[in-house]
Amino acid sequence: MKIDDLIKEELKDPEFAEAYEKEGEKLQTAISLYRAREEAGLTQAELAEKAHTTQATIARIERGDNVSFDKLSEIAHAMGKKLKVEFL
Repeated sequence: MKIDDLIKEELKDPEFAEAYEKEGEKLQTAISLYRAREEAGLTQAELAEKAHTTQATIARIERGDNVSFDKLSEIAHAMGKKLKVEFL
């Protein structure tokens, strides 16, 4: 069975679907931060210094760990960017 088919089947379970969506949102945040950091030409350590946080914090966010709105906002401002949140 292909992974896409397995996921499609599992998504029929509401509990699985909810968890899958939440994890996808965290992954999107991680990807967005990674891309913005790369676009800014910063290493994790350089961004951490600018954002007054630790490299480990940046790494955790880029892995998809939970992060607060305030922390993301601080990181965005450290890169000269604004944080935009959308409810779709």
